[in-house]
Amino acid sequence: MTQSTYVVTGMTCGHCVASVKEEVGELPGVRGVDVDLISGRVLVTSEGVLALEQVEGAVQVAGYQLVR
Repeated sequence: MTQSTYVVTGMTCGHCVASVKEEVGELPGVRGVDVDLISGRVLVTSEGVLALEQVEGAVQVAGYQLVR
């Protein structure tokens, strides 16, 4: 298993957290997503390394921005 941490901007509530968790969680190989609303940190546990573009796309679908 691989763990990667990302920072997402624009989240302001529990619904935001749920949206990001849902979209990122649907990526192939993802086994877990933990989101900290206060810091904007998203910890993704996956089988293997995910492409940054995949995670960024899922975050954008949820309505938020990934900080590069």
